[in-house]
Amino acid sequence: MATGGNAIRGTRVGAGPMGEQDHGYHAERVAVSYWDALGNETVRYFAADIPAEEIPDTIDSPHSGLPAGRDKANPPEMAKAEPYKTHLAYVKERRTDDEAEQLLDDALRQLRERRGQ
Repeated sequence: MATGGNAIRGTRVGAGPMGEQDHGYHAERVAVSYWDALGNETVRYFAADIPAEEIPDTIDSPHSGLPAGRDKANPPEMAKAEPYKTHLAYVKERRTDDEAEQLLDDALRQLRERRGQ
């Protein structure tokens, strides 16, 4: 006969002294539906006594990772993907030496003002 662990017969694994009423499962809840741009619906539950202004208008959809809103007819738009930039495109965006020097001077001036010098 094989035995293992020290569980008492008839108990659930992980069951403790608290019942469902102690976990808050008996509390009245309100369901709020959110829709993303692909039409996926996500339902979130909130306590019934929570003020309406504390319920978020948008969430991140677990189905697609897109933002989801409460308005089914007008869900938030999909995020626009940035096109891949080559190294040369980044080089073209670099600042000129004069702009870089001006930025450095501004940063040093702000640091000196904060230190009181």
